[in-house]
Amino acid sequence: MTSLICGSLAFDTIMSFEGRFSEALLADQLHKINVSFLVPAMRREFGGCAGNIAYNLHLLGGDPVIMAALGQDGTTYLERLASLGISARCVRTIASEYTAQCYITTDIDSNQITAFHPGAMMQSHQNQVADAGAVKFAIVAPDGRDAMIQHARDCAAAAIPLIFDPGQGLPMFNGEELLHFIDLATYVAVNDYEAELLTARTGLSLAQIAQRVDTLIVTRAELGADIFTGGRHLRIPCVPVDQVVDPTGCGDAFRAGVLYGLTKGMDWETTGRLASLMGAIKIVHQGGQNHAPSRAEIEGRFEQAFGYRW
Repeated sequence: MTSLICGSLAFDTIMSFEGRFSEALLADQLHKINVSFLVPAMRREFGGCAGNIAYNLHLLGGDPVIMAALGQDGTTYLERLASLGISARCVRTIASEYTAQCYITTDIDSNQITAFHPGAMMQSHQNQVADAGAVKFAIVAPDGRDAMIQHARDCAAAAIPLIFDPGQGLPMFNGEELLHFIDLATYVAVNDYEAELLTARTGLSLAQIAQRVDTLIVTRAELGADIFTGGRHLRIPCVPVDQVVDPTGCGDAFRAGVLYGLTKGMDWETTGRLASLMGAIKIVHQGGQNHAPSRAEIEGRFEQAFGYRW
């Protein structure tokens, strides 16, 4: 069953500074900063919410179709998707732009200085949901502002069950706009910080939001997740890991588990646990798409963690 993944495709360039930013920045000179950091270690990752979600859904055996925009430098991303067998038929190339890119410099205290260039992402509203053909479920994840509005509206008009996942794009919208997204959505998925911002901007409590959708999901990092559905409050446990390596993309891995559970008609207890496991598998690897467990390995880890097979 095909799932439409509307969101960003991006390159993440991650650099490591072996000192402390605090030692290079003078408190009384912040009005005229001119500094350069030597970064001996650098890596470039495939990222973006749509790419990460689709990658994890593909690991589970799902059928993702990405709806996104790449720039003139996006050929390597298209080649990667093709090598994985992930459909890019709804990925548009914007020749006049660069692909969305995030540049992150981290010091030895894990402080970060980040610059984000949206590039082609701001043109992703040129994609049309109707071009995806028949899909079972859809998710609108962080993307260009116009694209998120348009794709949510088009999914609702086509009666496609929709997960609204505002993520880091949430601050782009005011309360009225967020209420409209909620009314268009079948499901809403946010993390705990986003949940606070969502309630503050809409004036609705979590309980009130849950009443307006089929299911509300709030992820809470090491505390697991809360799922509000059908008048029930399900508490989904976190799957313990030996070491937290990189949380980047864990939320996207979780959402892939949710999509897979929905397409397979799993109950919410199992769906939430599978989603939690996907986040745990991702968090012990650098980058959003460098973990590569087999389907059998995922099934085995699920049974080991929860005592039954899905």
